[in-house]
Amino acid sequence: MSKLFSLIAAMLLIAVGSLVPSGLDFGGKAFAACSDDPEQGVNWEGCRKRNLVLSGTDLKNANLKNTNLTSTDMRESEFDGANFRKSILLRVAFDGSSAKGAIFDKAIVYRSSFQNTDLSNSMFRKSEMMRVNFKGANLTGVDFSKSEAGRSLFDGAKLGDNDFSFANLARADFRKAKLNGPLDFEGAYFYQTRIEGVNLADAIGLQQWQIDMSCGDNDTVLPEGVTQPADWSCAED
Repeated sequence: MSKLFSLIAAMLLIAVGSLVPSGLDFGGKAFAACSDDPEQGVNWEGCRKRNLVLSGTDLKNANLKNTNLTSTDMRESEFDGANFRKSILLRVAFDGSSAKGAIFDKAIVYRSSFQNTDLSNSMFRKSEMMRVNFKGANLTGVDFSKSEAGRSLFDGAKLGDNDFSFANLARADFRKAKLNGPLDFEGAYFYQTRIEGVNLADAIGLQQWQIDMSCGDNDTVLPEGVTQPADWSCAED
């Protein structure tokens, strides 16, 4: 009798397997191939890729959702169209890379560096990006809405047509940023945000209460209806 049950079970497994397309799980999602080499379109969703040297690789359109890339070297690489949604990017170096149109929504990007990286039209919505270095990066068209960007550095970054609405920009540094187009700051938290010498004439949604808690100087240009506070001095961290 036990042999009969075993035979029936085996036949059922074969039958169910024949109904599931190759490479799919029962939810219809592609299985991640964590052992696959880095290449365009690779599927590393949910994989552990910590402390690796992946500089100079081509990962365009790669699926890196929920991937742990902590302390991995990603410099001088190609990430256009890649999906980093909910990935863990602690202390990752992206310097000198291209990530146009990449998705970083809800990613943890603590202390990572994107110096001189082309991130145009990418998305960092609701991401945890504290102390991120965007020095010299191309951030044109990037969506930072509802992100946690405290103490992030935008020194020399190209900005324009950006959405910072309801983002936490406490102590973020926009000094020497290159603005070419409007920035939406509706509801953004501006506690000691460094805007000395920044031209915000075309800023959208910027209110007096935000400016009153920020750090500016006489060279800061504000949008119509917003004025410089009486005391606008901030100590260096």
